Amino acid sequence: MTIEKLSSVFPQPIKFESRRRSIQRFLLLPQLSIQYLWFPVLKRWVKNNPKSVKKKLIFAIDRTQWRCENVFVISLIEQKRAIPVYWILLPKKGCSNLGEQKRLIRPLLRLFKGYRILVLGDREFHSIKLAHWLHSKGIDFVLRQKQGTYIRQGNESYQRLQSLGLNPGISFFLTGIQATKQKGFAHFNLAGYYKRKYRGKLEPAGWFLLTNLESLADAIKANKIAKRHRSYV
Repeated sequence: MTIEKLSSVFPQPIKFESRRRSIQRFLLLPQLSIQYLWFPVLKRWVKNNPKSVKKKLIFAIDRTQWRCENVFVISLIEQKRAIPVYWILLPKKGCSNLGEQKRLIRPLLRLFKGYRILVLGDREFHSIKLAHWLHSKGIDFVLRQKQGTYIRQGNESYQRLQSLGLNPGISFFLTGIQATKQKGFAHFNLAGYYKRKYRGKLEPAGWFLLTNLESLADAIKANKIAKRHRSYV
């Protein structure tokens, strides 16, 4: 529905252009923002949801092209559904940067204060800077990594993820690794998982997951949730 279509049916005895401007002014009212209208409803729903008693909420971040808009959204994963919580329109084409990622996630820290938060992201959000920021805010995360990412274990040499020998049926969990060659960031864990061939079907590639979770099982479970809800916008 466009503003022009709304203007054509708007029951006000004024000219079409005046109706169009009136609707535009109405839609720009600050009271119509996500924070004023949607956040209170969502907060009450989460509070009254019996499954939120454990105080842990799972969110997935994603970016999608909708018509000519580059939409960046974070959604709450609940009962096999993904509920959009907050979204911004990026004034450009292509991927988001760290500043835009912080801008998307920050409102959740205020809205769900007191809850444990887990953020899931696909390979577009592989940034070690994002991982470091999430960890500094007390947020759990699982961020899928690109195969060309460099890691280092202890005092060993750097190596690309693709050299770790992640083949079908293989899984591993490396603790305290340094991701990328950039200095000054915390050490995290790396989960590797490649589902074995089943009934003649084989996944095109395995998963490399950068995380601050403490086990392989938790990281794999979280990424399966993210994969299942990949197309929610």
